[in-house]
Amino acid sequence: MNIYYRIFRYVKPYWKHLTASLIFTVFFSIFSGLSIYLTIPLLETLFDQDYAEGGPEAIQQDVEPAADEEAPPVVGRLEGVRHTVSMWFASIIFTGDQFDALFRICVVILVVFFLKNVTGFLQSYMLAFVEQGMVKDLRNAIFNHLHTLSLSYFSNERTGDLISRVTNDVTIIQQSIATSFLNLVREPLLVLVFLMIALMISWQLTLISIAVIPVTMLFIRIIGKRLKRDTGKSQQKIADITTVLQETISGVKVVKAFGMEQFETKKFMEKTRDYFKRMLKIARLRHMAHPTTEFLSVIAGVIIIWYGGRQVLELGTLRPAEFMGFLFAIFQMMPPMKNLTAVMNRLQQSAAAAARVFSVIDTPPTIQSKPDAVVLDRFNHSIEFRNVSFSYPVKTPMLVGDNGQAVLKDINFTVNKGEVIAIVGPSGSGKTTLIDLIPRFYDPVRGALIIDGHDLRDVEIKSLRALIGIVTQETVLFNDTLRNNIAYGMDECREEDIVEAARAANADLFIRSFPDGYDTVIGDRGARLSGGQRQRISIARALLKNPPIMILDEATSALDSESEVLVQEAIEKLMENRTSFVIAHRLSTVRNASKIFVINEGVIIQQGTHEELMQQPGGMYHKLYDMQFHI
Repeated sequence: MNIYYRIFRYVKPYWKHLTASLIFTVFFSIFSGLSIYLTIPLLETLFDQDYAEGGPEAIQQDVEPAADEEAPPVVGRLEGVRHTVSMWFASIIFTGDQFDALFRICVVILVVFFLKNVTGFLQSYMLAFVEQGMVKDLRNAIFNHLHTLSLSYFSNERTGDLISRVTNDVTIIQQSIATSFLNLVREPLLVLVFLMIALMISWQLTLISIAVIPVTMLFIRIIGKRLKRDTGKSQQKIADITTVLQETISGVKVVKAFGMEQFETKKFMEKTRDYFKRMLKIARLRHMAHPTTEFLSVIAGVIIIWYGGRQVLELGTLRPAEFMGFLFAIFQMMPPMKNLTAVMNRLQQSAAAAARVFSVIDTPPTIQSKPDAVVLDRFNHSIEFRNVSFSYPVKTPMLVGDNGQAVLKDINFTVNKGEVIAIVGPSGSGKTTLIDLIPRFYDPVRGALIIDGHDLRDVEIKSLRALIGIVTQETVLFNDTLRNNIAYGMDECREEDIVEAARAANADLFIRSFPDGYDTVIGDRGARLSGGQRQRISIARALLKNPPIMILDEATSALDSESEVLVQEAIEKLMENRTSFVIAHRLSTVRNASKIFVINEGVIIQQGTHEELMQQPGGMYHKLYDMQFHI
C-alpha cells in the first residue's frame, strides 16, 4: 500500500484536474445508466399493447409497484424512487399517441447519449493531464536524484538498467495509473448505477446476479499476486535487453573490429527470448482473467434469464419491457466488472515497476554536503593528503584489489598553490583513485584531504568542484554544437571568450574548417570529431571555466604523435598559473613537474623531481623511463 501512496504523491499536485475528472465521471455514469433505463419506455411504446389499447393512462397505471415479496428496506426505497421516476416519465413522455411518445423518447435518448459522450471525453482528457504530469514529475525526480548520487553508485549499476527504470518502468506506471484512476472510479460508479436500476426492477433477480462476484474477486486476487511477481522479473529482463543494446551500440567499433557481430546478436537474441517467455507467461495470466470472469457471468446470466422468464411468463410479476431493461442493466455491469479485473492486474504490475523506480529514488547519496558546509570561493594555499587510505565497496570487485583490499594506503603529501604534481605508476596502482578524491567523487576510508585548512568533508561540494577542472583520457562530449560543448556549465558566456579558449586549446582552426563552424553539431559523444579534436574541445572547456586547480588524467595517452603535440601545447597553456595534478603513462609529459610521485599497489614508493628520480637507478621511475625510451 505504501507504493501506491507514494505514486499518489506525484498525482497530488494535479488535484484540480483530478477532481474535475471525478466530477465528469459521476455525470458520465449517471447518463450511462439513463441510456439503459430509457430502453424500458422505448420498448413499452413500441410493443406494449396496453398503450395501443388504453392510451397513456394505461401506461401510467401500469407503473404502480407490483405486489411482490417483502423487499429489504433499501430495496423498498429504491422501488419508491423507481415509481417516482416512472411516473415522471409517464407524465412527460407518454402523452398523446404512440408516435408522439416515440418522438419524445428519441429526443431524450439523443440528448442523454450526447451528454454521456461529452462528459466521457472531458473526464478522459482531464485524467490524461494528470497522468502525463505525474509521469513528467516522476521522471524528473529520478533524473534529478541520479545526479545527487556518488560515482560508486554508478559503478554498481548497469547503465541499461538505469535507462530501463527511467523509461520502461515509468511507462508501465503511467499506463497502469491511467487505467486504474479511470476505472477504479468510473467502473464502480457504473456498476453502482446499473445495480440500482436492477434493484429497482427486481431485487430477487439482482441477488442472483451478484452471487458470482465473490468467486470472481477471489480468482482475480490469485492472478494479481502472480502478475506482480512475474512483472518484476519481466522488467529485469527488459533491463537486460537495454543493457546489451546500449553496450553494443556504444562499442560498435570494437564489435566490428573483433568480428563479434554474430556473438553480440546471439547474446541479444537470448535476452529477447527470455523476455518473450516471461511476457507470454504474463499474457497467459492476464488474459485468463477475462474469459473466466465472463463465463462466470454467463452462468449467472442463464440463471437470471430462466428465473426472470418465469416471472414474466408464469407469475406475471414483471412486465416484459422491465425484464428486458433488467437484462440490459445486468449485462451492462459485465464490462465494468471485467475492466475492474484488468485494473487489479495493472495495479500489481505498476507496483512491481514502481518498486524498481523508487529503489533508485530511495538510494541515499554517499557523498553530500553538510548543512553547515564551508563555501570556498577561491583556492589560496595548499591541498594536503593526510594519512589517506581508501578501498572501494566489496560489492564492486572490478574496482578493488584481491579480497577488497585497500586501493590507497597511508598517502601523505602536500601540494602548494601553483605547483605541478605528476603521479606515475603501473596500471591499477591507484593513480586515478587518488585524484578522484580531490573533487570528492569518493571519501577516504581513513585519513583526510585538507584544502586551505578545511577538511573536504566540511566543504560544500558545489563550491569545491567549481575550483577544479578535469581533462581525462575518455573525453565526454555531448550531442550538441561545438560552442555549447565548450561553454558547458556556463549559462552566460561571451562569444569572444569561447573563441579565445578554443584558440588557446589549438581548436579554433579545425572548428572553423566545418561549414557551420562553432554551430556544428558533433554527434553522440563527439562522434564526428577525431580523438585529438575531442581532447582539444575538452581542454577548451576547461580553459573557459578557468579553475585554479587542474586535474589531467592520461590526457594524451590515446593520441597520435601529431595530435599529441597540439594537445600537449594546449595542456601547457592550461596549466599556466594553476595548481595541477597530472597522471601520465608517457613520462615525457611530466619531466617539468614540480614534484613526481611514483605509486605502486596504493603506496607512494618514490617522490621527487625528474632529475632526482633518475638518480635512483634501481627505482621504479627509472625502470619505467628506460622501458619507454631505451628499449
